[in-house]
Amino acid sequence: MQLNESVLPSPVVRVPDYNAKRSRLMNQKLCLLPLLAVLMLQWAIANGDELEVPPVTAGEPAAGVRVRQVLDSFRETQIHHVLYLPTDWKAGEKYPVIVEYAGNRYQSSLGTVEGCSLGYGLSGGVGVIWVCLPFVDLAQGQNSPTWWGDVQATVDYCLVAVGKICEQYGGNRDQVFIAGFSRGSIACNYIGLNNDEISKLWRGFICHSHYDGVRIWPYPASDRDSAAKRLARLGTRPQFICQENSTVATQEYLAQVAPNGRFTFVPISGIAHTDTWVLNDLPARTELREWFRQTLVRP
Repeated sequence: MQLNESVLPSPVVRVPDYNAKRSRLMNQKLCLLPLLAVLMLQWAIANGDELEVPPVTAGEPAAGVRVRQVLDSFRETQIHHVLYLPTDWKAGEKYPVIVEYAGNRYQSSLGTVEGCSLGYGLSGGVGVIWVCLPFVDLAQGQNSPTWWGDVQATVDYCLVAVGKICEQYGGNRDQVFIAGFSRGSIACNYIGLNNDEISKLWRGFICHSHYDGVRIWPYPASDRDSAAKRLARLGTRPQFICQENSTVATQEYLAQVAPNGRFTFVPISGIAHTDTWVLNDLPARTELREWFRQTLVRP
C-alpha cells in the first residue's frame, strides 16, 4: 500500500526562508514574529484549513477511528497506547506506520498519548497508520507524564506494540517511522536508538523541538557522550529535525558527532513550543510531508 499522494502536497521546489521577513504588528509594539508565518497561520485558521485530531473512543479499531488499546501483559494496569487507522484502511493491505511519543506534561502539552498531533498532521488521516505509545511507569502502573518511566519497559512495549500493529493491521515493517515532540523528540534517539534491536525498526525519524545530546537533562545518560553512542546506531537513515525559531544548537551538535548524517533542519518561526503547528497549512508542514514522501521511496 502506497501513501495516498492526493493528501500530500506536490514537491517543494524552493524552501521558504522563515526568517526573511519580520514586521512589527499592532502599532509596531506587539511582537517581532515573522510576518509571513503569522499571516499564513491566520489565513489557515480563518479559512478552516486546520486539521482536528480525532477524539479517542472505545471499541475496536476501524478506518478513520482512534481507539485506546492495551497490551495483554498490561491488562491490570492503566498503561495503554492509542491507535489510529487511516480513513482508507482496508484489511489485507499494507500501510506506512508513524510511531509517536508525546512531550512532557507542560503548559503546551498534555504529556499523554491522547494529546499527540504530529502523525495526524503529517498524514491528514489518510494512507498512514498512526500509533501513540507510552513511556511506561511500571512502579505506578500508568503512562508516565514526565520523562521515561522505566526505559527498558518503554523499549520493550514499543517492540511488542509495533509488531502487533504490523501483524494485525497491515503496518509495513519496512516503512515504520518514529516521531516525537519535546520529550518525544528526544525519545526518537533516547528510546528509538536505545539498543540494537529497537534501532532496526525505523525507516526515518521526525524530531520536533529538542534533540538527544544537545543539553543535559535530569535523567541518566543525557550527556553528549552517551547520546553520541545512541546516535551511532542511526547509520545512514534520515532525520527531519525542526524546532520553533532555531535549530542552530542541534546543527552545531550534529556537525561535531555526525557530520555525514542525513539531517534536514527546519526552523519554524511564529509558533510556540507545541506540536499543534502541524495541524495547520504552513510551509514547514509542506516540507515535512515532502520529506516523508521522499523517504518512503528512498530510505
